[in-house]
Amino acid sequence: MSQTITIRRTDEGVAIITLDAPDSKVNTINTQLGDEMAAALQQLEGDTSCSGVVVISGKPDSFIVGADIDQLARVQSAAEGQRMSELGHQMLDRLESLKIPVVAAIHGTCLGGGLELALACHSRICTDHKSTTMGLPEIQLGLIPGAGGTQRLPRLVGVQTALDMILTARNKRPRQALKAHLVDEVVPRAALEQAAVARVSKLARQRKQDSQRNVLQKELEELRRLADSKELTELLLGGNPLGRMFVFKKAGEMVQSKTGGHYPAPFAALRAMEIGLSRGLKKGLQAEAEEFGKLVVSDVSRRLVEIYYATQSLKKDTGVTDPKIKSQKVARMGVLGGGLMGSGIAFVYANKGVEVRIKERDLDRAASAVGAVWDIVKPRVKRKQLTRNEAERIMARVSGTADLSGFGRADLVIEAVFEDLQLKQRLLQEVESATREQCVFASNTSSLPITQIAQVSGRPEMVLGMHFFSPVHKMPLLEVIVTERTSDQATATAVGCGKLVGKQVIVVRDGVGFYTSRILSPYMNEAAHVLAEGAAVEELDRALTGFGFPVGPIKLMDEVGIDVGAKVAKIMYEAYGERMHPVESLAAVIEDGRMGRKNKRGFYVYDSDKRKKMVDETVYDLLPGGHRRKPINVDQVQKRVALQMVNEAMHCLGEGILRNPRDGDIGAIFGLGFPPFLGGPFRFTDVRGAQVVLDDMKRLRDTLGPRFEPAPALVDAAKDNRKFRD
Repeated sequence: MSQTITIRRTDEGVAIITLDAPDSKVNTINTQLGDEMAAALQQLEGDTSCSGVVVISGKPDSFIVGADIDQLARVQSAAEGQRMSELGHQMLDRLESLKIPVVAAIHGTCLGGGLELALACHSRICTDHKSTTMGLPEIQLGLIPGAGGTQRLPRLVGVQTALDMILTARNKRPRQALKAHLVDEVVPRAALEQAAVARVSKLARQRKQDSQRNVLQKELEELRRLADSKELTELLLGGNPLGRMFVFKKAGEMVQSKTGGHYPAPFAALRAMEIGLSRGLKKGLQAEAEEFGKLVVSDVSRRLVEIYYATQSLKKDTGVTDPKIKSQKVARMGVLGGGLMGSGIAFVYANKGVEVRIKERDLDRAASAVGAVWDIVKPRVKRKQLTRNEAERIMARVSGTADLSGFGRADLVIEAVFEDLQLKQRLLQEVESATREQCVFASNTSSLPITQIAQVSGRPEMVLGMHFFSPVHKMPLLEVIVTERTSDQATATAVGCGKLVGKQVIVVRDGVGFYTSRILSPYMNEAAHVLAEGAAVEELDRALTGFGFPVGPIKLMDEVGIDVGAKVAKIMYEAYGERMHPVESLAAVIEDGRMGRKNKRGFYVYDSDKRKKMVDETVYDLLPGGHRRKPINVDQVQKRVALQMVNEAMHCLGEGILRNPRDGDIGAIFGLGFPPFLGGPFRFTDVRGAQVVLDDMKRLRDTLGPRFEPAPALVDAAKDNRKFRD
């Protein structure tokens, strides 16, 4: 077996440990690395000629990207998971206990177990390269750091910074890491090893000086350090029992508010950190291992790991079956419409080096569209996510026009105007007359069938849908919609363009509402039924956020636009009949001019001097039952509303709108906020059992009517006792 670890000596006697996993683009924490590191430590522990150690990666763009997920997925019991964590502790304790200085030299991605290894070193240096990032993302897999991260990180950077990094999985860039004391030095990439060796020598000198200083000198230096207001704040809040109690209490309240208690990992991280800080490192590591063992075999972690595997699978998916067809390069792009969606699309592509030309109705609007791109860029400069030069380069790639000048060189044109079929068809014809035959035309429509838009096309094989979600620069999903005539080349190009800007891309067949808008419609419609039956707005929304959705359906109506929702509901009803019959009693809300957040008149209050989540009580004047709202059965409401989405997903699979259940789960989670801990509509059905879900649908159908008629795909799965996902 090829070695992951090699050791060489410098002239100064420093051992350079290079991590370079064979036959892999990245290094991960796995059994082989652990065994080789143990052997390397045994060699170093007995070597009196070695003056220090530098741990560095042989990979071009990463240090260690984290644990081997495959090994985690194979864990069968909490005891096995706990033992895995304990072995990690033993290895890193040995590294930390070396009598000679140990420096981690970090370039590129340093995440999870990789950062935990670096934390066990006596010092850390990183490069100033844009690819360098450090973090503990375990919470995203339903886990906590299992190799000492919950213990060493707060001791190094302070409780508040450690809580933020562990509970949010937020990464640190080089300058942020330096400011947080996560690293001791930031250097150019070419100087990394040299700087690390110099750091070893500096640490050796400091150790010698420390042994000669008296206690009074050390105490004076500590007082000078604490003169820094941030250090003093950390001491007052995290450095004493009462302060820690306050910090952890507030963190627990925040976690409960954000997660609704559905995710056990953040609470486990808090427990392990608090035990370690109050009862010592040994007890803290023991608590961390015990919590890690329980979490690694938990249902929530299993669902989140399955989502991880699904996203990894999507990264390799070109959207077509022919492996020879690849995405064509998109260097220049046209965007039709510079509103919220158009400017967002322009930003994400300009940020990746694509030249973007935005067409608007006149030059003033075109200038406003370019300004809207700057409005996205500017906060990133302020937060130091972009330098001023990087921001200027992004903006230099964006231009505006009132005609189609410059579109002749475009490789892709994305139409992002409002939902009007005739307008979209007219723009398609104009673009085709001004662009090359190889240019792909994509509509950002959220509901209109691409086939209808393409009816006027002279080259329908180059027409498809690219349904982005708002805000484009934050939402992770892209839904690519193909017609019977869309070419594989156009499809692969659209998929490649989605991956270029970091999207999770699913390819679906054309149809009214495609996939995401279609399954959202009955979900929203059922919520409207519950509201019309007399439920209070806030109780209805609370029921669905309690189920695990990030926002309630009525709040979502306000965000999307009540008028937009009504138009989509009408389109869906015309296409799919009674199961999507709109709630007629809500027409009065629209007639009253309530559009939601965009005109600050909806179901909620949007006045600046009032809480954003306060219900506008005057809306009850327009609803059946008026101000006398009825209490709801939370479990029943959750079942009614959520199962409408699940059942419609089954329809989409059975009709071939979806290629497979994996895409359906990814689309619902990343596009609509279906609770990740439930795994998506299809995994949710597998876990509960298709027969159980079918029985629920039948009971609802018998009570509430034919809109709950079970989808044939669900009926078949129950009949055959078959799961949708492997």
